[in-house]
Amino acid sequence: MSEFVFSNGLHVHQQSLEWQAIRAQGPGGQHVNKVATAVQLRFDIRRSGLPEWVQHRLLSQRDHRLTKDGIWVIKAQSQRTQSANRQQALDRLQALLAEAWVRPKKRVPTRPKRSAKRRRLANKRHQSQKKAQRQRVRGDE
Repeated sequence: MSEFVFSNGLHVHQQSLEWQAIRAQGPGGQHVNKVATAVQLRFDIRRSGLPEWVQHRLLSQRDHRLTKDGIWVIKAQSQRTQSANRQQALDRLQALLAEAWVRPKKRVPTRPKRSAKRRRLANKRHQSQKKAQRQRVRGDE
């Protein structure tokens, strides 16, 4: 089984990548209208050969590029040539996989220090006194 190796060392099965050349959108004149320079990369997560936990992280993301079948659709059309768009799509896929590969750090719950609480309450008292002094003084009526 052939594998595709990214520059950061990630391995993905070649069969999980499906390429399609399509016409680019937007302005650009005659060249854009007759040549399929845009590239659509379809990445099947389940056939990728990635570890189970990475697949789960990729599938659990809420993104418009992820289909119900577990396929990431990456479209690249900003470059003038198909090869440059293909490389751009691969770079985006590599960034996506690198982000999923890094496990998020567990949050360690902390509490505010006693001195910080004292400082906060002293500041509140000070602000309250300042505002109380702005009020109109009432006479002994």
